[in-house]
Amino acid sequence: MPQDLYDQISFNRRRLLRGGVALGTGALLGGTAAGMAAGGATPMSVSQPDIADCDAWGARPPSSPVTIINNKPNKIIVHHTALANSTDYSQAHAFADSRAIQDLHMDTNGWLDTGQQFTNSRGGWLTEGRHGSLYALLHGQTLVEGAQCVGQNDQSIGIENEGTYLDQQPPQALWDSLITLCAFICQQYGVPATEIYGHKDFNNTQCPGLIHDRLPELRTSVGAVLG
Repeated sequence: MPQDLYDQISFNRRRLLRGGVALGTGALLGGTAAGMAAGGATPMSVSQPDIADCDAWGARPPSSPVTIINNKPNKIIVHHTALANSTDYSQAHAFADSRAIQDLHMDTNGWLDTGQQFTNSRGGWLTEGRHGSLYALLHGQTLVEGAQCVGQNDQSIGIENEGTYLDQQPPQALWDSLITLCAFICQQYGVPATEIYGHKDFNNTQCPGLIHDRLPELRTSVGAVLG
């Protein structure tokens, strides 16, 4: 194997491990290709954020296999969890929150797993939601079907933001990590920053509260990160 290719694979392996997953060499080569621009020569401009995978936060296994769609998503849909606005901004709390969401979605809603693909805590900690979503994102070719927005689950990435924002704004840490995650998703899947929406754009809901009013700001900030 040429040394430059070996060095590139080693670099990507370290980045993937920081995101909480370890992939084989073949997958890493695919991930590298997915991170290049159309011309194949320009490296990724948005670094992979730290996203804890399902094993890291102690997820239960899905009750049945997740559905893999062999198409890229065409939009991002932003949510709020409508749960308490905790003042515990630790990673441990973020992991506990992810477990609570999964329990709610599986035991109360009757879904096979967490409904959204990714979760963003008030402390800015990012976690994988539905199993397989992080793997799909890193490769940028497929979508794990979620259960986060009726009529859009087979074509969108859902991000749940911890908290309720009907009458207050999210913490800055949450907002900053939302920008970073959206930018990385847009880069990996080729989704324009203009294609970021709120849950209420498609369903009869108040979700994501005041975050919806800031979607133009979010789109602009994500576009700036993408350059």
